[in-house]
Amino acid sequence: MRWHAGRGRVPGVEAAGAVRTECLVTAALELDGVSRAFAGRPALEGFTLRVEPGEVVAIIGLNGAGKTTAMRILVGRLTADRGTARVLGTDPAHLPRAASLRFGHVVDTPLVYGELTVRENLRCAGRLHGFSAIGAARAAEQAMSRFELEPWADVRGRALSQGNRQRVGIAGAVLHRPMALVLDEPTSALDPRGVVIVRELVRELAVNSCAVLVSSHHLDEVARIADRIAVVHAGRVIGSLGPGETNLERRFFAMALADDESRAATGSVRDGRP
Repeated sequence: MRWHAGRGRVPGVEAAGAVRTECLVTAALELDGVSRAFAGRPALEGFTLRVEPGEVVAIIGLNGAGKTTAMRILVGRLTADRGTARVLGTDPAHLPRAASLRFGHVVDTPLVYGELTVRENLRCAGRLHGFSAIGAARAAEQAMSRFELEPWADVRGRALSQGNRQRVGIAGAVLHRPMALVLDEPTSALDPRGVVIVRELVRELAVNSCAVLVSSHHLDEVARIADRIAVVHAGRVIGSLGPGETNLERRFFAMALADDESRAATGSVRDGRP
C-alpha cells in the first residue's frame, strides 16, 4: 500500500486546517542570519537556509555544528538571539493554527505517549492536527499500514522498541499530510526496512509540494533522498553538496577544513562548541 501526501483539504480536518498557507509564501522553511548562544558560547552564527515547497534539503555536520539548534528554532522550542525564522511565512514561536496544521516535525525525541497504544497515539496525533474523530481514526489506520505498525497496534508506547517508537513518532508527524516537515536524524534508530519506509515517504511528500528538512550524519543515506545537501560547520551553513557528486565525505571534510583555516586566519575560530 502506498501512502501519498495529498494537496488541498485533508479529509476529516476542520476548515481552519484547509488553509493553503503554502501558496502564500516562497520558502516554506527559512532561517535568515540566525544566531544563538548558550551561556555566552555561540551555537549558531549567521545561519541562513531556505527550503522551498517540494524540495528536500539535508543538513550534515559534525557533532556540535548547530544542526539540532537550528531545527529547535524552526519548530519553536528555542528563539533566535538575532536573525529571523519562518515556517510557512510565520514566526515559529507564534505559529497560527492554520499553519501549525500544515507543519510536522520530529526533533530530539519522537512524541510517543507511553500509556497509550500505537493506535491511540496516532489517533491523538490526528486530533491534535485538526482531524475529526472519524478522520483521526481513519488516518491512524492508514499510518499504521504505511509504517507497517499493525502488529503493534495495541501495544503501549512504553513497551515499544526504540525503532518502533521512532516509526510511531514519524507517522504521527506526517499523518496530516504536512506542507513543511522537519526531521532530526529520522533514521538513527530504524532497522533497514524502517529506513526504506522513511526514504520513500520523504520523496512522496516532496512530490506533493511538501518542503522537507532532514539532518543526518550519514552522507550516503541523505544522498538518496535530498535535492540539496547543506554543510553546517561551527554554527553556520558553509556551502552545499549535490547528492550526485562523487566522494561526498572527502568534499565535506575539505569544506570543513577550509572553513576552519579561514576562521583561523581571521581570528574567529570558536573556542569549543556547545
